[in-house]
Amino acid sequence: MGDYLRFVARLARAQQERLDGDLATHLPAADTLAQCHEYAMPPLAPAGLPRPDGWHAMARELARAVQPSLPEAGQAALQRILDKPDAWLDKQAGRLFEAETMHLDAAATPVIGAALQVYWTHLARQLDSAQVARPEHANLCPVCGSHPVSSVVRIGGAESGLRYLHCALCGSEWHVVRAKCSNCDNTRGIASFHLEGESPVVRAESCPECRTYLKTIHQDKDPLADPVADDLASLTLDLLMDETGHAKSGINWYLIQGQP
Repeated sequence: MGDYLRFVARLARAQQERLDGDLATHLPAADTLAQCHEYAMPPLAPAGLPRPDGWHAMARELARAVQPSLPEAGQAALQRILDKPDAWLDKQAGRLFEAETMHLDAAATPVIGAALQVYWTHLARQLDSAQVARPEHANLCPVCGSHPVSSVVRIGGAESGLRYLHCALCGSEWHVVRAKCSNCDNTRGIASFHLEGESPVVRAESCPECRTYLKTIHQDKDPLADPVADDLASLTLDLLMDETGHAKSGINWYLIQGQP
């Protein structure tokens, strides 16, 4: 995984550089935001928003930023992002939003998803917390309606010991109590697993009712633990959970299984 993790690190740095730049994004109209709040709907749900202007160019910028450091096969895979028309990128984005993972271009998806993450994170930054309602289903992001990548147990201040789910698309976090399944709200028989012989910074919490699991990143074990990076860096735990018959309820856009 070393080479792939280094690729993801370069991609994340390229994302941050563009997020810190001058992006032109606009929130939905005030009446739309108010309506979403009234009916507890995520205001930045991709289905209700047009794709941001410039996102195709962003995907190609990110591809160019990481392409030179890749081996020949990796460079060829990302060349599709540069050569394919905008309509192809839109179709891939739509499949990613709908979690149609088996019909995605697996090699290009991390970069396509990275471009969308930059824009949705920028949009989420512009929202005030008072504009976001508590969702009916706590397993989805209240800001954009996407699935979480993992959860994180915070340290310090009033948030110490609380669990927050971390959105795979816009990076928002929302509180969900620790004593229940984050996918189906079941409170009975929740089990926690970690790799034997290693510090339990990353645990997989499984549910016997819906047969799913989601990783929890414990910052009390490592203050620098990250809900995205440490989810990606603990794939061995995913393989072991798969052997127990549990499906992952979260999704990491940096590594999605699709068509090769």
